[in-house]
Amino acid sequence: MSDRAAAAKERIPPGQVATTKWPVLHYGNVPRVDTTTWTFRVSGLVERPFALTYDELLALPRKTVVCDIHCVTRWSRLGNTFEGVPVQALLARAGVQPAAKFCLVLAEQGFTTNLPLADLDRPENLIAFRWSGEWLTPEHGLLEEDLPGFWEQNGYHMRGDPWTEERYGGRGLTQHEINKFRNASKTILGS
Repeated sequence: MSDRAAAAKERIPPGQVATTKWPVLHYGNVPRVDTTTWTFRVSGLVERPFALTYDELLALPRKTVVCDIHCVTRWSRLGNTFEGVPVQALLARAGVQPAAKFCLVLAEQGFTTNLPLADLDRPENLIAFRWSGEWLTPEHGLLEEDLPGFWEQNGYHMRGDPWTEERYGGRGLTQHEINKFRNASKTILGS
């Protein structure tokens, strides 16, 4: 085994398989979003809530990050180059309050995902627009999120850390728990 192959092998978590493809795992139709009316909002336990149009978000300072993608479904794609707005810059702009522990991401078609703030507030995390120099497609892009609880309801772990083999989370979410998440997101949106 060459030194390069050995180094790549060390970057692949246990039970994962390397791929050069970027599989699309999406539930339902991929939303097509009108970026002239779309907005990015930060609210909740923050000192300075704000909203940005798509063009305003694109105009913010960007950075490039090289990272590996490890999917809970057991594939890994090494050496991805993403460009986008650093999440930490957006969190700083909002002034996140110390009591905040989670971020609820609300997306098209009423989809949501819940992220621990400790996982989100990292220097390598981006609101990414570009991958390998190309604009992200809707299938892989900014304007897409998971159906609330869909993956967890089907047995996947909430965090899915492949290095600790957190692929499956034991019991799935009940429909009642999923509805509670949906209703909480509607309350946050004021709808």
